[in-house]
Amino acid sequence: MKQSGVDSQKIIRRKQDGELEYLPDDLTIEEPLEICIGRKVLATTMRTPGHDEELAAGFLVSEAIVRARDEIAQISADRDNRVIIDLKDGVKLKLNSTRRFGTISSSCGLCGKTSIDAIRQNFQAITAKEIRIDIETLLSLPEKLRNAQSDFARTGGIHAAGIFNVAGELEIAREDIGRHNAVDKAIGRAFLDGPLPLDRHLLLVSGRASFEIVQKALAAGIPIVAAVSAPSTLAVSFARESNQTLIGFLRPPSFNIYSHIQRVILK
Repeated sequence: MKQSGVDSQKIIRRKQDGELEYLPDDLTIEEPLEICIGRKVLATTMRTPGHDEELAAGFLVSEAIVRARDEIAQISADRDNRVIIDLKDGVKLKLNSTRRFGTISSSCGLCGKTSIDAIRQNFQAITAKEIRIDIETLLSLPEKLRNAQSDFARTGGIHAAGIFNVAGELEIAREDIGRHNAVDKAIGRAFLDGPLPLDRHLLLVSGRASFEIVQKALAAGIPIVAAVSAPSTLAVSFARESNQTLIGFLRPPSFNIYSHIQRVILK
């Protein structure tokens, strides 16, 4: 369910001429969300309210807790900033101690060699070979995502993630104060709508490309990941190992390709 992710607060602004003005300012909301399986609290994340069921579903996919939509009987959100997931009868919850359960900030990522090795075991490298995108289509994506960012236009303080098909059509766009949450929301929507993998799709994020962004894309089977800002060294290394095309600094008319260049039609 989409809720308002924006609140208005009274502020004092000093203008260029030194004069002071008193006016309302739109701010991005940040609140905790408990993700529960039954009565068990799995994780608490700081997020922008809205699409909480999708965020929870995307988190379960990214953490390899569920693999198929039919493993989930029901997802429900309440007014206490909590999402409760009920698994179907016979589906056992298997938690790996290397996963990053606990309190998660809006900007945190997964750390530790043991955790990264576990991810490599949980998710196979991309096998999609035929998907390719031409330069003009690639360069058109940032503006399409920006046009879908209603809360960013009001606050200037929120991240976005967009899932595009290979023709450059925006299929899902989600916003959140945390870039990882925005990706989970987008992937969660795709997961609830139909089967994964999204092996003919591209993920675009409005900020930098961290290791965890690439990992979440891998969990959804997305072969191309693009970001308007820089990738990290670990993101590049992981993309190369996982057979994912990683594109950074996608700011028309330029961009950088860091791995598996064959999926971009350069001529």
